[in-house]
Amino acid sequence: MMRKICLVLWLSVLAGSPLFAQEWARKTFNKTSHDFGTIARGAKAEYAFVLKNRYLEDMHIASVRSSCSCAKPRIEKPWLKTYEQGAIIAAINSGAFAGRKSATLTVTIDKPYYAQVQLNVRVHIRNDIVLEPGSVQLGSVEQGKAADQQITVSCARRKTWKIVDVKSANPHIAGHAVRCNQDGARVVYDLRVRLDEDAPVGYIKDHLMLITNDRSRSQFPVLVEGRVCAGLTVSPASLFMGVVPSGDKVTKRLVVRGEKPFRIVSIGCDDGSFKFDMPNDREPKLVHLIPVTFVAGPNSGKVARTIRIKTDLGKTVPELAAYAVVSTP
Repeated sequence: MMRKICLVLWLSVLAGSPLFAQEWARKTFNKTSHDFGTIARGAKAEYAFVLKNRYLEDMHIASVRSSCSCAKPRIEKPWLKTYEQGAIIAAINSGAFAGRKSATLTVTIDKPYYAQVQLNVRVHIRNDIVLEPGSVQLGSVEQGKAADQQITVSCARRKTWKIVDVKSANPHIAGHAVRCNQDGARVVYDLRVRLDEDAPVGYIKDHLMLITNDRSRSQFPVLVEGRVCAGLTVSPASLFMGVVPSGDKVTKRLVVRGEKPFRIVSIGCDDGSFKFDMPNDREPKLVHLIPVTFVAGPNSGKVARTIRIKTDLGKTVPELAAYAVVSTP
């Protein structure tokens, strides 16, 4: 008994030590450095340093600061509950800086323990190549429809500069560069971007890679952003039921919205611990509220499942991740 008490006291002292807190905080990040490579002046360039709270205590990110104004950091979500993910977004200020730049982002966490984590970013900003605007913004696109956008790419380095190819890792996004009339010492291209009608529902954040005849640095990325909307949305995007003692239950609510009235045909998942109250009102509605009840089983740990919803519209409802943490005495 005395040995157990001593062990608990030792662990409490260890948890309160600065060394433990620093290591605890560092392990919440999956990566602590990123190289943006070479980008054009004015290009929108962002990177998300993802972190995940793997512990039972709530985690609070108090602040983040940068050692250089060439990188502007922001906190995606200050509070993270158990198993929730967040991110520190590092955005490069490519319109005001040029050349090789680096910055250290200091993230301060004050709960459940005080700690600081340093993240590092590097970038090479080409001053002679300019994007106007800095990214391709597709906006909201209805599922099943195509979308087109265009930006200008210019180079003031030499008159023989060419874009020889445009590559895309996303099969639903294609780019085509068309050379315009030369503007004085600048070479100007129109970059035409198309999203096809088969693009799946969800957010788009991909890059087109422009391949040039520049021997020193032959390629640079162009960010493409947008969202393909299904006409049906469900919120929250992921459902966290909380930390639930074994044998207890908790109920939360899903909100399903449509662009026109619809009926819920079925809702479920492959785990009987998640239970659903189907709407009694069979009349089509724009908004349906669905109570979801989680009943904690005898085994402790994380329970993660996928909820699937079907409607009479025939349109796909995005699958929903639902999870809970079962605690035992």
